[in-house]
Amino acid sequence: MNWNQIEGNWEQFKGKVQARWGHLTGDDLDVIAGNQKQLVGKIQERYGVAEEHARREVDDWLERP
Repeated sequence: MNWNQIEGNWEQFKGKVQARWGHLTGDDLDVIAGNQKQLVGKIQERYGVAEEHARREVDDWLERP
């Protein structure tokens, strides 16, 4: 899966993102609107992790089927 697919079908992926990162709210997901940098930033904010850690989590999630 690549980010262009997620960005183009954000409404379908919101549930999967929220299932993976449960601390993200529906409002967070609306603000993110498929933007990868916004997702990384919100993960940082909600989970108190470094940007590199959040980015790695997103990359790992993208690689999973």
